[in-house]
Amino acid sequence: MNLQTALLQGQTLLEKGGVPAPRLTAEVLLAHAIGCDRAWLYAHSDEELKELWWIHYGRYLHERLKGKPTQYMTGVQEFYGRDFRVTPDVLIPRPETEHLIEAALARRGRSILDIGTGSGAVGITLALEFKARVTATDISLPALQIAAANARALDASVQFVCCDLAGALRPEFDLIVSNPPYVPSATRASLQREVRDFEPELALYGGSDGMEVYRRLIPEAHTLLTPGGWLLLELGEAGPVRELLQDWRDVEVICDLAGIPRVIAAEKL
Repeated sequence: MNLQTALLQGQTLLEKGGVPAPRLTAEVLLAHAIGCDRAWLYAHSDEELKELWWIHYGRYLHERLKGKPTQYMTGVQEFYGRDFRVTPDVLIPRPETEHLIEAALARRGRSILDIGTGSGAVGITLALEFKARVTATDISLPALQIAAANARALDASVQFVCCDLAGALRPEFDLIVSNPPYVPSATRASLQREVRDFEPELALYGGSDGMEVYRRLIPEAHTLLTPGGWLLLELGEAGPVRELLQDWRDVEVICDLAGIPRVIAAEKL
């Protein structure tokens, strides 16, 4: 069997299994099994599939058909033009979270705090884009270990602190960002199996209504920000979060190109 045939067979299996983007997924999994990039696959499409490659490729296809995200098999997810290591200990960075980066770049800051950093994608990106002093927190020590490894790999200067939200820190920040858990636990059954069965619950669920972390985070952020500092939060539902920001000024909901609210920004009085 050559590589082209292996790709077609993998694509067919994934299509029948209802996996999104079956061709792309088959290419990524076969490239990972071989240890090459996708361009190499096309340049060597007539090459025979080695037994070891087939063993790894078959296992990856089986795992993907069971719902395991491709990123947890390859161990990599791209975010804001950089590759980040990911494991089941961290949420897979989403393209939608790049709106949080854009909102931060529009406001800038010299001392930045990323609350609930997970893989470190947001805090590390801001450290590299701003050349600012960045602190990142997470309650999960395994997540912080992944984030620290990403910071080393990308040569980003970030201080990591293991704590619940930011209760261990002093009030010295002029920009706080967070992508908090905001999925209502009551909706768990309706989530995609890739999310529900494989991504860390600690990073997903924000209580029965999805607002539990926002209710604690916003007062903490107000204490930690310097006057005139900005709080930027990724959104689940815009309305309830906006209600919690009544004592802030210049509250703005930032939507994506489809008009979906993605980020809320608020300035401390």
